[in-house]
Amino acid sequence: MKRIAILCAMMAAALMTTACNEAPDTHDADVKAINKIETQWNQDFAAKDANMLAAHYAVNAVLMVPGMPALSGKEAIRASLTQMVADPALSLKFQASKIEVATSGDVAFTQGTYTMTMTDPVTKKVVSDHGSYVTGYRKQPDGAWKAVADIATSEVPMHASAPAHAKKTATKAATKPATKAAAKHQKRR
Repeated sequence: MKRIAILCAMMAAALMTTACNEAPDTHDADVKAINKIETQWNQDFAAKDANMLAAHYAVNAVLMVPGMPALSGKEAIRASLTQMVADPALSLKFQASKIEVATSGDVAFTQGTYTMTMTDPVTKKVVSDHGSYVTGYRKQPDGAWKAVADIATSEVPMHASAPAHAKKTATKAATKPATKAAAKHQKRR
C-alpha cells in the first residue's frame, strides 16, 4: 500500500511540474504586437524614414516585390528602401486582413492589401499600384517581432500595349549584368 501511495504522490508531483512548465499563452498579446508593428510601419512609410523601415526586418530577411529580384538581407533591403523613399511621389499604405500566430508563439504572418503611388523610373510619370502582401515574422530572442519574409503581389495588369522601344529597353535592362564581375562571367560563357 505504501508503494501505491508513493507512486501516486510521484505522479501528482510530475503532473504539477509539467503543468507549471507549459509556456504561457501569449497569442492575443502577439497579435496585438504585430498589429502595432504594422501600424508603425505605415507611419514610417509616411515619414519616408528608410532606417526606421529597415528596422522592421530581421538581419537575414528577404523582400520580394514585383518588377525586381528578391532582396536578401537587411542591408540590401535598407539600400532599396533608401532609393524608394527618395521619390517625392511615394505613398505606400497597407492593411492586414489576417494575422496568424503559431501555437509555439515564435512565428507569425500577416496577409492583407496595399496601395502605392510612385514615380515610374522609365516614364518618369506618377503611377498607382495596388495588390496583396504576405509578411512572415519571427520572434527575436529579445521578444521583438521582425519580418523575415515580405512578399507583395501587384494586382495591376501589365500593359500589353506598351511601346516596342519600352519593351526592348526593359528586356535589355533585365539581361544586362548588374556588376562588372557578372559581365566578365557572362562573356566567358
